[in-house]
Amino acid sequence: MVKLDSEKFLQLMHRVRAGDETAAAELVQHYEPEIRRDIRLRLTNPKLRRVVDSMDISQSVFGNFFVRAVHGEFELDRPEQLMGLLSRMVTNKVIDRHRRETSRKAQYTVDDPVENRNLPGSTPTASAIISGEELLHQFQDRLSSDEREIADLRRNGVPWSEIATTLGQNADALRKQLTRACSRVMTELGF
Repeated sequence: MVKLDSEKFLQLMHRVRAGDETAAAELVQHYEPEIRRDIRLRLTNPKLRRVVDSMDISQSVFGNFFVRAVHGEFELDRPEQLMGLLSRMVTNKVIDRHRRETSRKAQYTVDDPVENRNLPGSTPTASAIISGEELLHQFQDRLSSDEREIADLRRNGVPWSEIATTLGQNADALRKQLTRACSRVMTELGF
């Protein structure tokens, strides 16, 4: 993997925050091999590997990242920060999938129809999630007007300190408000 210099990385992240699909595809192309390697290293449980593929988790991680990045939830200045974030997201997804599969193991038998099972490849692709303008509109529609204002400012690259000054509030409180809003809406949308 060719390392992005700081300037190119910042430009790419600015384009991603602006919702540029080409930038999102470029970011996936650049970081996906490393992320999939990380996923394979973490998928150590043979039973989990039978029902979960590294591509499934990769798509889920990138889909989650892009929705949250477009709304300015992340402030990433260096490629290492992005890799650290994506790696933490991978860890959380693998743990979550393990928990779900463990709790689900008695829910179906070998005789159950295939369409009733959660099998690899049954989730939408990352490109479908990324290119889903409808998803972005649904996400924005579920934000309150205050949350949407904060998200719009972040999407335009306004630093938290400036947003706090503009809105007359604490930067950390605003960041937490947006994080909670994004989590709430993502849950409502089924992520």
